[in-house]
This record gives sequence, C-alpha cells and structure tokens, in this order.
Amino acid sequence: MRVFVGVVTLSLLTSVPALAAGSSLPYSHGGMFVNFDPIVQQYNQSGEQFRIEGDCRSACTMFLGIRNVCIVRSARLMFHAGGFGRNVTAWGSNHMMNTYNAKLRAYVVANHFMETKTFHTISGRDMITKFGYRECK
Repeated sequence: MRVFVGVVTLSLLTSVPALAAGSSLPYSHGGMFVNFDPIVQQYNQSGEQFRIEGDCRSACTMFLGIRNVCIVRSARLMFHAGGFGRNVTAWGSNHMMNTYNAKLRAYVVANHFMETKTFHTISGRDMITKFGYRECK
C-alpha cells in the first residue's frame, strides 16, 4: 500500500508544473530574457494556448509574442524599458517590443514606456479592446 501511495504522490508532484503550463502566473514578476524566449518559442511551436492573467510585469509581457496567446480582462500588464539590471539598453527594449503587435508597439513608443525602468500598466481589458489581443474564454 505504501508503494502505491508513494507512486500516486510522486505522480501528482511531477504533474504540478503541468497545471501552471499555459499561464503567465508563475512568471508574473518578469526576469531575464533567457528564461522567457524558450517559453515563447515552445508555445509557438506547439500552437498551444497561453493565458496572460493576473499581474504580468516586465519580461512577462514578452508572452504577447505567442501566436495563440489570450488575455484575461482582469489582467494587468506592466511595461518598462528593457536592459540589464538598472541599465536601459536599446537592444533590451527592442527585444521586448518585437514580441508586441504593431499597434501596441507604436503606443508604448509614443508614450515613452520603453525609455525608463518605471512601470506603466495597461489593463487586460484595454489590451483586448484597444490593441486587438484575443480575450481568454
């Protein structure tokens, strides 16, 4: 009986990451591009849906580059300039903006979002209605 319980427990523990798969929640605080680029590539190759929900800061916004991305209306996406640490770099900002659609990219440039490390928030509702991203059902 203990072996069976152990196998079931191990099975449940190893499937926990699958529960987080397809959601921005585990990545909400952003981070380094090297951790986000492979996820975008993986979902673009698989075609699986990816949900942006809750708060999505910094590099998390790069998930907008997933072709089958959807956004929950209550989500909050927080944009700032890209770079390394506190340093803003054109390469970092461009790397992030290249994952945004043209309408959003033009908006963040026109409003200087990508010039400083200050966060600028756009609601999920606005991402859907103003910038044309698909709403999660």
